[in-house]
Amino acid sequence: MSAEPAAEPAETGKPRGRIARTAVLVAVFICAACGLVYELALVALGSYLIGDTVGQASIVLSLMVFAMGVGALAAKPLQRWAAPAFAGIELLLALLGGLSVLGLYAAFAWLSLYTPALIAMALVLGVLIGAEIPLLMVLLQRIRRQDAGSAVADLFAADYVGGLVGGLAFPFLLLPLFGQVQGALLVGMVNAAAGLGLVLTVFRRELSKRATLLLTGASALVGGLLLGAYAFADDFEVTARQALFADPVLHSERTQYQDIVLTESVSLGGNRDTRLYLNGDLQFSSMDEYRYHEAMVHPAMAGPHERVLVLGGGDGLALRELLRYPDVREVTLVELDPAVLELARTDPRVSTLNKDAFADPRVRAVAADAFSWLRDNRDRYDVVLVDMPDADSTATAKLYSTEFYGLARQAMSDDARMVVQSGSPFFAPKAFWCIESTMRAAGLSTVPYEITVPSFGEWGFHLASAKPDPTPVATGTATSMEIGPSISMEIAETHQADGNPLASPGAPPLRLPADVPPLRSLDEATLQASATFPPDRTRIPGMESSTLMHPTILQYAQDEWVNY
Repeated sequence: MSAEPAAEPAETGKPRGRIARTAVLVAVFICAACGLVYELALVALGSYLIGDTVGQASIVLSLMVFAMGVGALAAKPLQRWAAPAFAGIELLLALLGGLSVLGLYAAFAWLSLYTPALIAMALVLGVLIGAEIPLLMVLLQRIRRQDAGSAVADLFAADYVGGLVGGLAFPFLLLPLFGQVQGALLVGMVNAAAGLGLVLTVFRRELSKRATLLLTGASALVGGLLLGAYAFADDFEVTARQALFADPVLHSERTQYQDIVLTESVSLGGNRDTRLYLNGDLQFSSMDEYRYHEAMVHPAMAGPHERVLVLGGGDGLALRELLRYPDVREVTLVELDPAVLELARTDPRVSTLNKDAFADPRVRAVAADAFSWLRDNRDRYDVVLVDMPDADSTATAKLYSTEFYGLARQAMSDDARMVVQSGSPFFAPKAFWCIESTMRAAGLSTVPYEITVPSFGEWGFHLASAKPDPTPVATGTATSMEIGPSISMEIAETHQADGNPLASPGAPPLRLPADVPPLRSLDEATLQASATFPPDRTRIPGMESSTLMHPTILQYAQDEWVNY
């Protein structure tokens, strides 16, 4: 074997040794971890505030990758002053990255300029992150010159491992322990310490006295700003959050799933209005929530209802209505976020509204993802209530898919009814009728109806059955499961003749149960009227169903709700 060529001697006065080289690679590791945390923090914040996880991730990642290329090119003229340039870039990156979440939250809360601010922040951070590697390459070569391939391999190995650590630390360490604002500020401090520490120790001989003084002063300023922001982060979050809500915020917490806010106002007459928001979306108002929950629960109870499944509804308000029936033997409620269940159980404002429903021995509450839970479920239920947040994000769109309704259908007994909250047929008609098409594609027979909830506006539901229409057509005895499109149309027309032109064959009758308890907003006449849609809210023909791989409802919901 031929001997490797001897490394070229480093320039006089430049750092030598394995320790210095290790220090550079450690700095690469830390800077990469911090850079990835900044990216993930921007994506997570957008998911909380805007709701479109895929869209936010696409904007942030694509812009930052593009800007990193620009930053790498912009760093070429700085290679002559690699050490002070690297220290300056890291200080600026630490300041902007650390303050990024705080600044974007402020832009969202007070200026309504979130998206332009996000684009600007992603571009600036990307340029600074992209400038790191070329300068670090120069610094590494000044310790010991080696062929370009080996140097790149060493740098990128440290960079990728740092990215791994940063990517895992963000959701599993920083978010749970510090939250988004303080987590980003803490990472900014680490970023500044790593960059400045490397230059002031390993490469201090390359700094003039003036450069050393400037960097020391700049580091003191950056450190002071980050520490000050960290100290006042809690007060800032409270003030910014309050700016988003008209009423006083009584409870707020950010979980790994969502941002939970509970507000309460008191009118001059002494009436209290308690409101729950998840990721900024109103879930209920105590002034009129009974209208929503009575309309959702009681039509589905017209039939056997000993065993009930509730998917979502972690506030316990639908549960309250179900438990008014003494012959309900068992209710299983599946809610994604344990914090919502805890709030509904322990906060006196919410537990009073739901009448301590979770304390009822008939109730079994499960903290789980409804989609995954349904895949493993083998039980059958008489009634299934699907009370999920609107499908305006990628996280919730799967809960309005053909696959999800197919799994829910498997949980239904032969005579079971299912009801799905379906948003507003007035504000989001395409999303509303897309839900109907999706449920029908999953083999459910549906009947739509709508009510008025003052805090929501016009709001709709779909009541469904898994049984086909047993009424035979005039040409034979086949049911809708056995016949072709032309005969199916005859069944549909027969069903329409019964008085509900929007009900599909096999849909359950829209009526109240014989043992319905006293209701405040719903009676038989009101319920029958709720199935009549005015011309501007009637069925939109040709709506596509929504699937996991093609979530059409997400686009419908985002396009429609953005106008209100």
